[in-house]
Amino acid sequence: MDVWENWWVLQIMQMLGLVSFWISFAKVRTLCSRALRFMDRMIKGDSIVCDLSSFNGLVTVGSFISFLLVLFWAYSSVFPTSHSLIQGLETRNISDSAAQSLEVLKPNISISGCNVFEGRWIRDESYPLYDASHCPFAERGFNCLANGRHDRGYTKWRWKPKNCEIPRFDARRLLEELRGKRVVFVGDSLSRTQWESMICLLMTGVENKRSVYEINGNEITKRIRFLGVRFSSHNIRVDFYRSVFLVKNGPVPRNAPKRVKTALRLDKMDDISHEWIDSDVLIFNSGHWWTRGKLFDAGWYFQVGDSLKLGMPINSAFSAAMHTWASWVKNAANTNRTKIFFRTFESSHWGKTCKVTSRPWKRTNGRDRSPISDMIMRTVKEMNVSARVLHVTPMGAYRSDGHVGRWSDNPSVPDCSHWCLPGVPDMWNEILFSYLL
Repeated sequence: MDVWENWWVLQIMQMLGLVSFWISFAKVRTLCSRALRFMDRMIKGDSIVCDLSSFNGLVTVGSFISFLLVLFWAYSSVFPTSHSLIQGLETRNISDSAAQSLEVLKPNISISGCNVFEGRWIRDESYPLYDASHCPFAERGFNCLANGRHDRGYTKWRWKPKNCEIPRFDARRLLEELRGKRVVFVGDSLSRTQWESMICLLMTGVENKRSVYEINGNEITKRIRFLGVRFSSHNIRVDFYRSVFLVKNGPVPRNAPKRVKTALRLDKMDDISHEWIDSDVLIFNSGHWWTRGKLFDAGWYFQVGDSLKLGMPINSAFSAAMHTWASWVKNAANTNRTKIFFRTFESSHWGKTCKVTSRPWKRTNGRDRSPISDMIMRTVKEMNVSARVLHVTPMGAYRSDGHVGRWSDNPSVPDCSHWCLPGVPDMWNEILFSYLL
């Protein structure tokens, strides 16, 4: 039996004991009355000697005292057990409550040992964490609400890992963590979206918004290859470098076919890669430009050494570029100082048309896997230096509701690749935040 069952049995036994006691007490009631009258007379001084010499008087007093002693012993024997059980039950309840509290709090303390990218999206009315219209670094083309989108439901979703919780983004805490440091995002326009998201999130913890500025006075636009924002109150730099392939592109070799307009050097890093080295946090992405339409159809072909690789498949070329990146990290980056991340391929939801839904998909519909993502994860796994993969492909697969669609600065061209801000990229940064603590 458990504690509850034992406790109820004890209560029943006590009730039966009390009934038995009152039945017995009816028989000794006369004895008690006689004892009390005797004691009253003794106090008043009436016939003390006579009664004390009486055998019946002695029996009366002795019996009454014995009855009181037995009653006291019975209470001491039975009721402490009850108190112990109740106290044990209370202790157990307190322990259970404490354990439940620890179960709630523990995931927020650490995400180590938990696959944060396996989970689901849950609705959370406390989102979004910022208003893009109040963040000067949120590109107009990604501010869907300002561009006419009326439903706000897409801003109300939070990623919930299966076996843990992602700590809620704390701008002030991250500002202190990054004080005096430099964060660098490198990649394509999806990387720029994450960069903009990070700045908007951090700005929620800054009182003087004017203390945050682009170091060259530039507007946020896709046409500029470098953008840098400084948080002067904390001496933090958050930079973005546009490098869609990560490797170098340049003129074609002599005697190349006329269709070759540009050579992508798979064995050499981008010319600006030296500017990424002096950083404390370095986040890469690449993948969306590794398509036939953006490469071969535009006259871009691959080169290794002095040789053009006209027949090289795109996936093989991407794998070669990833190995060049891994060598650069090993030989050029200061991995003792710099925390390095590589974000996987971001799910797009193009079909024959771009259809933005009102809610996330309930299933991934096969978009949770990508050859590009697989090659990224394989490359990082084989590296001998510390680097972490932000495997956002599965979580993005559900978010058919989060794309820019026709709510961009160019509504005539629907967009099911880029994300609205606030939106999905904020969750990438919340995960990044958990790794930076």
